[in-house]
Amino acid sequence: MLDTQVTATRLPARRRPRRSWRSPAYAFLLPGFAVFTLVMVYPTAQALLISLQRWSVSPYQPSKFIGLANYATAMRDPIFWRSLANAGVYAGVTVPGQLILGLLCAVALKAAIPGRTAFRIMVYIPVITSWVVVSILFKYLFQTDGGLVNFLLHDVAAVVPANIDWLNSRWLAMAAICALGVWKGVGWTMLIFLAALQAVPDSLYEAAAVDGAGSAKQFWHVTLPSIRRTMVFVMIMLVIGAFNVFISVSLMTDGGPADQTQVPLTYLYRQAFDFLDFGYGSAIAFMLTAVIVAFSALQFRFQGADEESAA
Repeated sequence: MLDTQVTATRLPARRRPRRSWRSPAYAFLLPGFAVFTLVMVYPTAQALLISLQRWSVSPYQPSKFIGLANYATAMRDPIFWRSLANAGVYAGVTVPGQLILGLLCAVALKAAIPGRTAFRIMVYIPVITSWVVVSILFKYLFQTDGGLVNFLLHDVAAVVPANIDWLNSRWLAMAAICALGVWKGVGWTMLIFLAALQAVPDSLYEAAAVDGAGSAKQFWHVTLPSIRRTMVFVMIMLVIGAFNVFISVSLMTDGGPADQTQVPLTYLYRQAFDFLDFGYGSAIAFMLTAVIVAFSALQFRFQGADEESAA
């Protein structure tokens, strides 16, 4: 009986410090959670509600709930599907380009090449340069008349018989936009890969060298497996960024000619702010989000399968 009373009196004493620790923690978390709700959760919920309506900006004409009609319209819209295809082409070119070039640059920097500091600055400067500035720069570079690219190809090297109309053709314009994406993003992937390479233990390379592995085999069997998680992270971030391309397309082609180079965000922007169809624009935004989530989930799943097979 006495033991029961002692236990009953001790239990509350042990729980009090735990509650007293949690209360300040929740108090510190509350402002951040409130800001997150105000800035992210509430606008997302409002955008989802707008996507289910025929949204009206006029105070004299109320918005009308139409359910999934905006999503059905997008499914039948050939320009929307073309914009997704263009974003897929952009991702298919820029993601491998940034991965391969960024990794090669990181390996070169880790090997302490001559002029390493100047090389690092030169590669990383495009990353910190404004998208607006570099997009306008590339627009002038790829101009039909007076552009530097046509000047080099036609006037200097004479490899083409006439100036190429880069920005007035779907695939040539996409090539110019992809070139900008790769050039601007290589420095970021280089920095991430360089940090991952510096974390690989030198003992692994020493053991591989003792076994007779050359530089190529060390790269393939030591370097790549050691930074595999970093590569998956970089790939997912690049895919998300590729499907969110906007400024370069908007400034270089504005989706033209005849909507041939539209990507989801430029098409969304046109529907929402040029045609004031915010319901359809919101529906495009959520469909794009679904595509990005699906790609990310597939990449995580393949990464998990690779790790299980390696184990």
